[in-house]
Amino acid sequence: MPFRLFAVILFMLLGFLGCKSPESRRPTQQSTGSSIEASVARNIKRFAAEVQAIETYIAQDTTHAYQTSADGFWYAYDLKVAIEAPTPVTGSEVSFSYEVKDLNGLTILSYDEVGTVQYLVDQSKQDLISGIREGIKLMKAQEIITLVLPSYKAYGYYGLEGKIGANTPIVVSLKLNQMSNLDN
Repeated sequence: MPFRLFAVILFMLLGFLGCKSPESRRPTQQSTGSSIEASVARNIKRFAAEVQAIETYIAQDTTHAYQTSADGFWYAYDLKVAIEAPTPVTGSEVSFSYEVKDLNGLTILSYDEVGTVQYLVDQSKQDLISGIREGIKLMKAQEIITLVLPSYKAYGYYGLEGKIGANTPIVVSLKLNQMSNLDN
């Protein structure tokens, strides 16, 4: 009898302890936000260095009169159409070509490598860098412009595999060959 009583008490004790709700584990490291603050500080410093490099490039380029765009890049016209003509808007079909150089003037992507690109403005799922998408909207058909793009408007953190490193500003020569505004 004492063995059965002991077994019943043990069973009840185990049942009572088994009903306890699970406790959450404490994290091994607690995030204080300092890594985010450090990342922000690094990015501010990196961007300032990019802007300095771009401003140096622009100061040394005496053939162009650069303007600052509202979208965060610099541009200058190589060939400007003097007549009044429309610029691309959302839905316009455009045909263009471009070449990419680094700030030292070394060609990264040539016109031949890129070829002619067909693009439906702001409606296409094409893999175009944002600087080119925004630069096209500044142009009339047959114009050529030079864009100086900070890395966040170019190939960004990832770069272009085997051609452009991460966080690298670039210079793009952009030719708008043809345009048709579908809204007109």
